[in-house]
Amino acid sequence: MDEILQETQVEEIIDRALAEDLGQGDVTTEALIPADQEGIAHLVAKGAGILAGLGLTTKVFQKVDAELKVEELVSDGTKVTSGDRVAVVRGKVSSILRAERVALNFLQHLSGIATETARYVDAVSGTKALIMDTRKTIPGLRMLEKYAVRVGGGKNHRLNLGDSILIKDNHLVALRSRGVGLGEAVRKARKQAPERLKVEVEVESIDQAEEALFAGAEVIMLDNMSLEEMQQVVELAQGRAMLEASGGITLENVRAVAETGVDLISIGALTHSVKALDISLEIEFG
Repeated sequence: MDEILQETQVEEIIDRALAEDLGQGDVTTEALIPADQEGIAHLVAKGAGILAGLGLTTKVFQKVDAELKVEELVSDGTKVTSGDRVAVVRGKVSSILRAERVALNFLQHLSGIATETARYVDAVSGTKALIMDTRKTIPGLRMLEKYAVRVGGGKNHRLNLGDSILIKDNHLVALRSRGVGLGEAVRKARKQAPERLKVEVEVESIDQAEEALFAGAEVIMLDNMSLEEMQQVVELAQGRAMLEASGGITLENVRAVAETGVDLISIGALTHSVKALDISLEIEFG
C-alpha cells in the first residue's frame, strides 16, 4: 500500500469485513471440506485493467489463516489482461474458501477504481489538468478508495472535512440568509482558517468566479459550467487561483474540459459508481 494508509485503519477495515461474512462461520465449507485438505488457488484477471489492493488481499487471506502462503505475482499499478494470474495462495482449502469472497471484493472494487481513474488520466494526457477524486466514497472505505485513485494516476481531493476549506452552495445559501455574500464568506474563511489550509469556493457563474477572485480565494470550483464559461474564467483568473472543473464530467467530454485550461478536474464517478474489475479465484489440486 502506501504511507497515507495507516496500518491500523487497514486492519480495522479487514476485521469488519471478515466479521460481516464469517460472523456465524462458513457452514458449507465446514460441512463438506476436510479440515486438513490442502490446495493451490490462483487469482486470475478476467478482464483488462489496473490492479489495486493486492497487498490488502494478501492480508485478508493471512488474517483468516496465518499459515496460508500468498505469492503476489505482480504489484499494484500493473496493467493486466484477461487470463493474467496476479497471485497464488497455498494452504488449507477450507481457509482459502473462507477468505475468498472478502479478498476478491476488495481486489475487484479497488482495481475497478484504479482502472477507471487511469482511463480519465489517459484521456487528458498532454494537458496540465489533474484528475481528482471527491468525498463520494463508500462509508468506511474512503482511505482505500482514495489509495486506488492514486494507483490509477489520479490525485486526491479532500480526505475529510478537516483537510481543507471548501465553501459549497449550501454554505452560501445559509450565509445569504444572514446577509453574507460570497466574497465576504471567502474573506471570513481566510481569516478564520489555519494558515496551512487553502480556501476553495464553489461557483456557478462567471460573476461569482470574479467575486471569488477579488476576495482572494485560492481555489475556485467551476460547478457544471459550459466549456465556454470555463474558458472565460481561465482568461479572467490569469493564474491568480487554481481552477477546478466539477459536475457532469465523463470520459467523452473530459478532454475538452481539460483543454479549457483548468488546473483540476474532480470526478465523483471514480468512486461512487465504478464497475469492479472481474477477478476470480480458481483452486487446483495435484
